[in-house]
Amino acid sequence: MRKNKVSNDDGNKYQERFNAARKSTWVSVIANCFLTLGQIFTGFFSGSQGLIADGIHSLSDLVADFVVLVANNKSKKNADPDHHYGHYRYENGASLIIGLILIVVGIAMLWSAINKINSPADIPQVHIVALWVALSALLIKEALFRYMLSVAKRVKSSMLVANAWHARSDAASSLIVALGIMGNLLGFKFLDPIAALIVGLIIAKMGYSFLYDALQDLMDRAVDVEIEDEIKKTLLATQGVINIHELKTRKVGDFILTDVHLEIDGNLTVKEGHDIAVSARNSVLKNPQILNVMTHVDPYNSKVLPVHLSPGNWTPGR
Repeated sequence: MRKNKVSNDDGNKYQERFNAARKSTWVSVIANCFLTLGQIFTGFFSGSQGLIADGIHSLSDLVADFVVLVANNKSKKNADPDHHYGHYRYENGASLIIGLILIVVGIAMLWSAINKINSPADIPQVHIVALWVALSALLIKEALFRYMLSVAKRVKSSMLVANAWHARSDAASSLIVALGIMGNLLGFKFLDPIAALIVGLIIAKMGYSFLYDALQDLMDRAVDVEIEDEIKKTLLATQGVINIHELKTRKVGDFILTDVHLEIDGNLTVKEGHDIAVSARNSVLKNPQILNVMTHVDPYNSKVLPVHLSPGNWTPGR
């Protein structure tokens, strides 16, 4: 009873998702090109390690943007004989790579900042131009984050959400860098490398979060309990479905694959049982996140209490 959900009717929706992701990512690429060059060069000439660290963070964003562009292009490919469910897991792979990039960048920043803190005599006096560049970068990154997150939510892309929050981490790091530069200008020179140290910690922590989530999804982690409950309710609301068991879910990109056993009246004909299973499947597929539903029909065992009536599973209205 397997059937590919992606049809010609859905083509426009997926193309719109691809186009929106590509546009928002190119906007991020252009912004990060200017930020990387401005921050790193200004950081070197003004003597601000924090601004240099922030510029390297922007550079990691630029690399992440190109990873997203490649993954977005690959994931839109249709199913083929070697990939029956399409290529959506390119997006999970992209999130994993972004996480690795952030961890490496974060650790490198921590190492550099610690070395500076251990040699306070080598910490230079920062020029005030570094402060203006840091504040400008803060405004640009916050605006970029809000734009990218709105697009990610509209097209329901976890990969774009990850990239948007990467931009937000840049905004947070720019704020910390600006504060560190202010402290340096006021005579507390050690605050600039401390700002770089905090930025490194933020980046490494976010990288670990992205890496962990991507690995879990690539290992077929089940979806949230709330989503599984909605699938159960939809199946049990289908006329002819008496009970369900062995409901399994897994992520493939931003979509969900579902397997389930349907218990129906064993006295029905094969065609009648098939029609009930098709009806149940189509009801679940109305959720745009569900890519495919594999159903298996079992004769109902009256000795087993249905899932929706068993102790601990019953709620009013079910």
